[in-house]
Amino acid sequence: MNEQKQQSALKSFFLRPAVQSITAALICIIIGLLVGYIALLIIDAKGATNAIITILKNYFTYPSAQAAKKYLGNTLVKAAPLLMCALSIQFCYQTGLFNIGAAGQYVAGAGAALYCALSLRLHWTVCLLAAVIAGGLFGLIVGFLKSYLNVNEVISGIMLNWIGLYLVNMMLMGVKETASPYTVQLSSTNPSAVLPSLGLDKFFSNNKYVTIAIPLAVIIAILLKIVLNKTVFGYEIKATGIAKDAAKYSGMKEKRNIILSLVIGGALAGAGAAFLFLTGYEQWSVTQSSVPGMGFNGIAATFLGGLDPIGTVFASYFIQHITSGGSYLDKNIYPSQISDFISAIIIYLCGFVLFFKLYLNRILGKKEGGKR
Repeated sequence: MNEQKQQSALKSFFLRPAVQSITAALICIIIGLLVGYIALLIIDAKGATNAIITILKNYFTYPSAQAAKKYLGNTLVKAAPLLMCALSIQFCYQTGLFNIGAAGQYVAGAGAALYCALSLRLHWTVCLLAAVIAGGLFGLIVGFLKSYLNVNEVISGIMLNWIGLYLVNMMLMGVKETASPYTVQLSSTNPSAVLPSLGLDKFFSNNKYVTIAIPLAVIIAILLKIVLNKTVFGYEIKATGIAKDAAKYSGMKEKRNIILSLVIGGALAGAGAAFLFLTGYEQWSVTQSSVPGMGFNGIAATFLGGLDPIGTVFASYFIQHITSGGSYLDKNIYPSQISDFISAIIIYLCGFVLFFKLYLNRILGKKEGGKR
């Protein structure tokens, strides 16, 4: 009798959607790391074990606690914009849209923030708002084309990625350094545009790049969770994604919901760019010919997080953790892009998360049927 109760409790535990999502994510991570390890073995078998450990350790490779905390701060600085891009993709996905244009919206946000900061010398609050508006505008274009002209959001999003990149390159030509293609230093050109740290930097060995962007990104994820699950607007967004025609029949404005979700998604990605470039951690290169990978890495984070804003927080950190860990590999032997390779494998595996859940439910259902 006790054994039956234990089995029933175990079954109910694994039937919980959150448990299934976490289990599926862990399986994706393990298989992704295993495939990455095999790739390292093929490149150079002798150092493969140390290489995969280095990727996983990241800042823990430093023997000094002070240095480890400083570079933990660097990982968090880059995890914040990655989280925003992941939230952008995750929010639009609730409406049944694949926002691959998050990369272009991120670029638009970066261009707007840096132009306001370096050319117009505005305060960080205005620069952040400009980034949000620019990203939202790119999302608005995709949403309008989808709603009224039935243009697939993937096609228009990809096109805008490249349009945005070259527009930003041209726009920032006037604020680049004389001897390099990079924009001038933010901290020396306009200190008022740098995001405040509010003392957070002291917890990371006075890492000046640690700012309010990190807690703000987490707070935004929590707010999105509340909006999607506790508000009428969130219900309409999800209803439109599940069955657009049924939502329209029930009186919901499905076109408005599609446009709004892409505008909000674009605003989130644009804010993510501001969360990085307004720290001074990176400078924009006006000669770059490829879209920054932050928007595309957000795809891995959002699916690894189980399409849940809170799960996306942890997934974004993990993706950035292994990405940063790849930079510590011996470049004479292993390419640092091995971390991107692992992330790409995880993205593909995340496509089987739904299959895994259906398979698990089927197994549990058969066990229940066998008992009867």
